[in-house]
Amino acid sequence: MLICCFAGCEEILYEEDITTKSVSLLAPTNGVSLVTGDVIFNWQTVNGATDYELQVATPSFENAEQIVLDTIVSGVSFTQLLEANIYEWRLKALNSAYETNYTKSDFEVVLEP
Repeated sequence: MLICCFAGCEEILYEEDITTKSVSLLAPTNGVSLVTGDVIFNWQTVNGATDYELQVATPSFENAEQIVLDTIVSGVSFTQLLEANIYEWRLKALNSAYETNYTKSDFEVVLEP
């Protein structure tokens, strides 16, 4: 019986190594212009990931004036109200033991014409 308990614990502690995988960003795509309001961020599932770290900066992470969002998401989409500005968003997949590199994309939010 002790052997069964040990084997069960071993399964719980094992996490898939996702470090060589990458996240595919679906929207907003690189260079797109969106009208001020809710921006819906979408990406594809990474097998072995349990969460995703989503960050948004203005105008970019290299020249960040502000990090406007830094959150952990368990699904494959997130909605955020953003004002007119230039933004860059990045995302990485996580599990309890591993994480991928960030994948990033830039976009612009403009006032309604």
